[in-house]
Amino acid sequence: MKLLVLWEVIGAKWRALLAGALAGPSMLLTGHKTQHTSLAIYILMRASVLASRCGIKSKRFGNICKPLTWSHGDIFLMCLSSSQILSAYILKQESLPPSYKSFLNKHGGKDVVILEGVKQIASGLPFTNLGLIEKYYKSAGIDIKLDPNMKVPCSIIHANQSCTGHGISFLLQAYARALPVYIPVYLVPALIVHRENLSNRPYTILGKSILGTARSSLFLSVYCTSAWLWTCLLFRIFKRCNIPMVAAGTFPTGMALAIEKKSRRMEISLYCFARAIESFFTCLDDVGYLPQSLKIKRIDIAVFSLSTAIIMHCYAQERDVFRSKYLNVLDWVFGVPPPPCETPRCKKDEIDTSEAFTFGATKIA
Repeated sequence: MKLLVLWEVIGAKWRALLAGALAGPSMLLTGHKTQHTSLAIYILMRASVLASRCGIKSKRFGNICKPLTWSHGDIFLMCLSSSQILSAYILKQESLPPSYKSFLNKHGGKDVVILEGVKQIASGLPFTNLGLIEKYYKSAGIDIKLDPNMKVPCSIIHANQSCTGHGISFLLQAYARALPVYIPVYLVPALIVHRENLSNRPYTILGKSILGTARSSLFLSVYCTSAWLWTCLLFRIFKRCNIPMVAAGTFPTGMALAIEKKSRRMEISLYCFARAIESFFTCLDDVGYLPQSLKIKRIDIAVFSLSTAIIMHCYAQERDVFRSKYLNVLDWVFGVPPPPCETPRCKKDEIDTSEAFTFGATKIA
C-alpha cells in the first residue's frame, strides 16, 4: 500500500525515471562477483547523448548545451578518446579491458617488446630490453644496433625505415588486417536483413556492402597508421619522448574518424570514449589519485542504474530524442505500438516527401 502511495506522489512525469533506476540492480543476475564496468559506462554514454539532446531542446539549458550541437563534435570526442586509449596501449595496457587490449595489440601492429621499449623511454626508465628488440628485428631479417642513449624511439618503432616509409608500409599491412574485421559487419546484414531484396537489387545492396567494408577498413588502417606517424613527427620536432608527448601525439589520431560515414561516427566515438573513461579512472586509481568517495565496490551497478533511469525517463517523456532504430527496439521490447512518425529523422523524411509531392502536383497542374 505504501508503495502505491509513493508511486502516486512521485507523479507520472518521474515514474519512468524511478523505474529505470530500480532496474539497474538487475545486473546482479549475472553474478554477484561479475563486474560489467565497460558495459555500464557505455550505457551511460548513450544516456548522456539523450540527456544532451533534451538539454538542447530546453529553453533553460539550451545555451549551456549549445557546444553539443557542433557538427564535428563526434571527431573531437574521438580525439579525446584516442589520447587516453592509445597512450594506455603504449604505457599501461592493464588499464584496458582484456578483449580491447587484444584488439589493439593486433591492429597496433607492434610486438610487445617494441611497446615495452617505447614505454621505457617515455617513462624515463633505463632500457632493459634493447637486446630483445634487436633479436626481434633480426628474426625478421633486419640487422640493427640500437643506441641506449637515444632521445626518440623511432629506431625502436620502425628500425632502419624512415618515418614516412614506415607509414606507407604500415598502412598497407593495417588495411589487410582491417578487412577481415569489417567484412562480416557489412556482409552479414546484407545476407540476413536485406535477403528479400537481395534477389531484386543484388548489385545495389552488395555494392553498398563492399563500399562500406572498404571505407571502414580504410578508417581503421588510417587510424592505426596515423597513431605512429603523429607520435614520430612530434618526437622528431621536439627531439624528446615523454608521457605528455605520447598523449599529445595520439590526440590527432582521432581525426581519422572523418573517413567513416557520418551516421557511424557518433557510435564509434561513444564506444571509444567509454573505454577511455574506464582506462582513465583505472590509471588514477593505480597511482592513488582517485578519491575514496568514488571507490564504490559495485560502481557498475550505480552507473547502470543512473543510465537506465535517464534512458527510461527520455523514453517516456522525450521520445523524439531517440534515433528511430533505437526507439523501434525499445517499443518492441516493451510491446508499445509506436506512432506512425515521431523521431526527428522520420519527421524530416515525412516533410521531404510531402514537399516533393506538393512540388510534383504543382508541376503537373
